[in-house]
Amino acid sequence: MKFFDAVSPFDARYYGADEKFYNKVHDYLSEEASIRYFLRVEAALVETLADYGFCSTETSEEISKACKEVTAAEVYEEEGRIQHNIRALVNSIRKRISEKARGFVHLFATSNDIMDTAAALRYREFGMNVLIPDLIQLIETLAELATQEAATPQIGRTHGQHAEPITFGYAIALFVSRLGGRVEKLEDACRNLRGKFAGPVGAHNALTLAVGDRALQFERDLLAKLGLKPGETGISSQLTEQEPLTDLAYTAVSAMGILANLADDMRHLYRTEIGEIKEKFQPERVGSSTMPHKVNPKDFENVKSLWKAYMPRLVTVLMDQISEHQRDLTNSASNRFLAELFAAADYAIYRTINVAALLQVDRERMRANLDMSRDSIIAEPLYILFGLHGCPDPYDWSKKFVNASRETGKTMTELVEAEPALQPFYSKFTPEEKDLINHPEKYAGNARSGAVETCDFWLKRCKEINERIRN
Repeated sequence: MKFFDAVSPFDARYYGADEKFYNKVHDYLSEEASIRYFLRVEAALVETLADYGFCSTETSEEISKACKEVTAAEVYEEEGRIQHNIRALVNSIRKRISEKARGFVHLFATSNDIMDTAAALRYREFGMNVLIPDLIQLIETLAELATQEAATPQIGRTHGQHAEPITFGYAIALFVSRLGGRVEKLEDACRNLRGKFAGPVGAHNALTLAVGDRALQFERDLLAKLGLKPGETGISSQLTEQEPLTDLAYTAVSAMGILANLADDMRHLYRTEIGEIKEKFQPERVGSSTMPHKVNPKDFENVKSLWKAYMPRLVTVLMDQISEHQRDLTNSASNRFLAELFAAADYAIYRTINVAALLQVDRERMRANLDMSRDSIIAEPLYILFGLHGCPDPYDWSKKFVNASRETGKTMTELVEAEPALQPFYSKFTPEEKDLINHPEKYAGNARSGAVETCDFWLKRCKEINERIRN
């Protein structure tokens, strides 16, 4: 099947259409990767059997070698014949080995010992090797932009209206902070993913028959070969406890939500009537099939659209927490789509990295937009200063002057200076306070320092996380 034959547009348009992204995630999230991770667990099982004296080292090595040779295609072909995926995997291993070794393949295991452990392993490795590093790269890209524009005045907006001045760097630094928090949660969630080797009802029935009270230690030793642990006390059903994987899925989706929020803010700043940012010119790019002048914010729109498609899938992940008694199959099909959710989360990060690197800031336009409301936005600092200097009704006076300024066209300062009742208080204003009223772009609080400090904090924290996950 070619990618163009795929039902999922994610495969055809994103995963299959972008070689760099394909190579990034294929070894973790593809169906071929899923089979390969199953085989890694089967190999770890037979190595543990040899450690416990159930089979020879030679038998273990023979089976491990066979595990490396099995292909996804033959497992799928065998599954089509017998209608069971893990038994198809086992049969594909068994046909490659000697008769004396066959009995040790999948010994003591049930299907979900293999599948749940493999899922924990591949999603952990995907998170540590791809998702977290990609998110850190995006944070670094945004932090560079935020630091560069830390002192660039921009009008802050609440409810879509001009509010008070900030800086553009401060606006971007907020997303650096929010995404930094997700990196920490992703690391925690990846490290908390658990495997299991406890049999069809989770009570280590077969292992206890063979090794007695060493059953839990056998499970721990097996999982340690894969860098995993069981639940804290080793208790489970046929499934691992679902919450660690649910936590990882939630954290990935919530990171996508932050990207969707960033995408919304940026594409609104693209608007012709706002025009505070744009992308670097790309001569080959087409914005519209009929309007040659259009350059659309399609990357940000794509990120928002992906979030709309995949955020609701978190509901399915939450539903998959439920399995009747020790196991049913109602999460069998739905769990398979989790790989696509993680791929979509990483693609949203990947797409945002690419467009963030193309952003250009129009500082003059930002200043012009701020100047549109320069008289009204001093209403807050004006009433704060009057209050600090003893005026009994500062808010009411400030609101009155805003309305009068709109009706008469006079500046707020002109109106204040013409009001006799306020002169006893206005006379107490320092030169710096009067300068602030006349230059509202200076009323940006700690926006510049906040942007720089936030970026420095998260760049340092992300460097530490990067070093941890590489070890």
